[in-house]
Amino acid sequence: MAAELVLALVGVGGTIAATLSSGLLQHRAAQNARTADTAQQQRRELIRAVTDLSTALAAHRRSMYQRERLRLTGADDTVQAQARSESHRTRADITAPLVAVSVLAPALADAAHGAARATYALRDAADQADLDAARTAARVLADELVPQTAALLALTIY
Repeated sequence: MAAELVLALVGVGGTIAATLSSGLLQHRAAQNARTADTAQQQRRELIRAVTDLSTALAAHRRSMYQRERLRLTGADDTVQAQARSESHRTRADITAPLVAVSVLAPALADAAHGAARATYALRDAADQADLDAARTAARVLADELVPQTAALLALTIY
């Protein structure tokens, strides 16, 4: 009878152990799935933020180039005021994606802020040659954001 009791206890213990193991495995699988989903969402958010920032930088660069070209050629004050107003709007459009990139990927913050500063530097160009050089420098820095983001995403386990 003692042997039967021991066998019964071993059977019950095995059942409990199997149930616990199964539960732990299911919990771990669910946790891994949530982690993968979160990482994928963060990846999408970063790609969206970099895309939005690149778009905003291009729009502001174009707007500032137009504004400064009008100033350098002595265009009518009303036309210059309209261009200035547009450049203020496009500059404001940079803020949100710049913050998003800086928060989502601190490793890209310096590059993102550098691209923004280079775009802002189109203002008050001394002449057309300086304006063209500033635009080219701003475009190069903004264009570098995409491969830097791709490299970061390739290194990061998502």
